[in-house]
Amino acid sequence: MSEALLVKELREKTGAGFMDCKKALLESGNNVEKAMTYLREKGLAAAAKKAGRAAHEGRVQSYIHGEGKIGVLVEVNCETDFVARTDEFQALVRDIAMHVAAASPRYLDKDSVPAEDLEKEKAIFRVQAEESGKKGPVVEKIVEGKIGKFYEEHCLVHQKFVKDPDLTIESLIKNAIAKLGENMAVRRFARFQVGETLPTKPTQCSV
Repeated sequence: MSEALLVKELREKTGAGFMDCKKALLESGNNVEKAMTYLREKGLAAAAKKAGRAAHEGRVQSYIHGEGKIGVLVEVNCETDFVARTDEFQALVRDIAMHVAAASPRYLDKDSVPAEDLEKEKAIFRVQAEESGKKGPVVEKIVEGKIGKFYEEHCLVHQKFVKDPDLTIESLIKNAIAKLGENMAVRRFARFQVGETLPTKPTQCSV
């Protein structure tokens, strides 16, 4: 395949600029998959520099699924109203709302997990490890590993994106930061499902 076609394919897959795609292909020996990884790594590095900037604009998005059986509200923030009105940002917010409907996260991120919930999970994992015959430091190592998995399964930003399991929601947001040039973050979300048992505490999570 010609260089022009490779650049075109990479741009379609990543949304990155022409020169960025050309450089990524050069660095990866014209391997599109490696070039995508290269762009993702560079994008995440650029996004990290913007992470501390204030983000008070944004959008609240609703998503209804299953003929009204599941409903989601999510607030995603960015720095300016200009970016909040772009098609790219609005698509990001819709994707996150859709993901919440499909993946049913319980918390926003690992820092949002209440201490009592975390200790309850650790106690369960510790008993499971001990009943399997493990002892001492091995038990704690197993518990630590299972807590990491717990975060990946139940915390929104650590979950794998349902439309692309190669990305977490955190990576999805960081890619958008790299592309649009502003800090972005999910501030809070709420998910409702007809017939679900109501919790004693709100399901809405915020940072």
